[in-house]
Amino acid sequence: MATEDDVRELALALPGTVEKPSYRMPGFRVRDKLFARIREAGVLVLWCESLEEKEFFIEGDPEKFFTVPHYDGHPHVLVRLEAVDREELAELLAESFRIRGGDSGD
Repeated sequence: MATEDDVRELALALPGTVEKPSYRMPGFRVRDKLFARIREAGVLVLWCESLEEKEFFIEGDPEKFFTVPHYDGHPHVLVRLEAVDREELAELLAESFRIRGGDSGD
């Protein structure tokens, strides 16, 4: 089970990431583009490559991934932190970071 502390640690380890509140919750940005934010206790918002990828996540594992009407039509997926481990969280954050313009720092 991943925690909000894991989100913070893993997100801030990505090159150029800064933490800046978003809707009064922790948000993580690269090149001033939000790539992850805590939506509410235990729920993380991440970017997807496309709406199709979003649906793939949700349909593939609805215990981990979901959405709400606010994100209809947007390539964002919500993640239940209690349903992912730290390793999977790291992969999800890295992918959202990449989508939003981050790079590995190479």
